[in-house]
Amino acid sequence: MSDDRLIVAMDVPNAVQGLQLAEQLGDAVSFYKIGLGMLTGGGLALANELKHEMGKRIFLDMKLFDISATVEKAVRGLAQFDLDFLTVHGDPSVVEAAKQGAAGKDMKILAVTILTSLDRQDLDAALIKDGDVQDLVLERASHAFAAGADGVIASPHEAALIRALPEAAGRLIVTPGVRPAGADLGDQKRVATPASAIANGADHIVVGRPVWQAKDPSAAAQAILNEIKNT
Repeated sequence: MSDDRLIVAMDVPNAVQGLQLAEQLGDAVSFYKIGLGMLTGGGLALANELKHEMGKRIFLDMKLFDISATVEKAVRGLAQFDLDFLTVHGDPSVVEAAKQGAAGKDMKILAVTILTSLDRQDLDAALIKDGDVQDLVLERASHAFAAGADGVIASPHEAALIRALPEAAGRLIVTPGVRPAGADLGDQKRVATPASAIANGADHIVVGRPVWQAKDPSAAAQAILNEIKNT
């Protein structure tokens, strides 16, 4: 049985290549993330095929952010696809609206805290309030949980701190910014290895390029699964 703690990010150009990747990875990978980059390349059709034809779990990474009424309508529409995870920005009003849109469905609403590609200099440029990045992530996670989020997206560096929050009990922590030892960091700035992310309290890790850019994607995925097997 495959270990669904590994979520492979389908950051490939279109649904055809996404389906080819899923066929390459076979039974080893049971959970896939489809994001905005795939949306105009047949992402929703791919999500539907992976879910209903191949029995995979699907994380739709849309990072929705808009007025409450719009978020609620968008989530209600997406919930009809019977997907597993959906991301929204962690502002409490956005989380509350998303939960209303997902009412009656099993789709989990995950709140983005601070993107793993950002550091304090980036936050300054975006006029985000002063403070250590970890402190801001914890504050946003706490507010998102209070608003009803089923889980949060956070860097592996903050996973242990979030897991220690009383309000995190029973909630999910999903960590992008995961790179096997020696892998190229790409555009990520706050990263960790798969085993350390799981050890720090993550329920799921998201890995993209180190898998789909590998000469042998199946072997790359299996190496990650072996790393977290006993974690």
